[in-house]
Amino acid sequence: MRSTPTAKTENAVIGEQLHDRTGVDQSSPRAALLLGALGIVYGDIGTSPLYTLREIFIQGGITPDHTHVLGALSLIFWAILLVVTVKYVVFVMRADNKGEGGVLALTALALRRRQGGMRSVAILTLGILGTALFYGDAVITPAISVLGAIEGLKVASPALMTWVLPLTLGVLAALFAVQRFGTAGVGRMFGPVMLVRFLTLAVLGAAQIVATPGVLSAVSPHHAILFLAEQGWTGLLVFGAVVLCVTGAEAGTVNLMAVCRAGAE
Repeated sequence: MRSTPTAKTENAVIGEQLHDRTGVDQSSPRAALLLGALGIVYGDIGTSPLYTLREIFIQGGITPDHTHVLGALSLIFWAILLVVTVKYVVFVMRADNKGEGGVLALTALALRRRQGGMRSVAILTLGILGTALFYGDAVITPAISVLGAIEGLKVASPALMTWVLPLTLGVLAALFAVQRFGTAGVGRMFGPVMLVRFLTLAVLGAAQIVATPGVLSAVSPHHAILFLAEQGWTGLLVFGAVVLCVTGAEAGTVNLMAVCRAGAE
């Protein structure tokens, strides 16, 4: 069925709005939306698992043999599936506050429905606790993400080890400097960058899977269960490292809902 002139006009208006917010000049609103979302939503979730795997073995003092690697990968896979997909995508994103997401917006929504009484005090207390955890996540995530990425230089050349910390500080300073331009500026800058990055990871990952197809067995949760059972109390340290793979899920949800709201306007 051909689109009516009115529908075309509405789509054009939406495309202009998304161009203003994401900096992507696309005739398709969905293309602009997806590219902008890559820059401001999925960047953190896409980088966190990379350094999580290493931290699991460092924190737990575990030998990275075949069995342990499968167990660690299984833990990461199920953590992302349950926390990001099930918790945030299926449940949290359905409980929005007039299009706003995140712990602060949900706390305000809950307080409006529970005015007065001990329940309001309990909700406010949980909201403050959740906000504190969110701020903690926001503080450590950029530093860990950038440091984990730049530490890869040591693998290419051990002589570059002394440059890791200065480069990390420089990158962090640059990142915080561009944040003053807002979501539109970040999406305009990092959308294409993250697209190239994810495509590169997909190609490299596919090549490694073809070379070692047995790694796909990590999808089975029994590897994670056996891994934790073997580690005993050390499993608590392992869990602390596994949590790193879902850092940024809260902020990513807030940004995703903002992008969705921009597309609906």
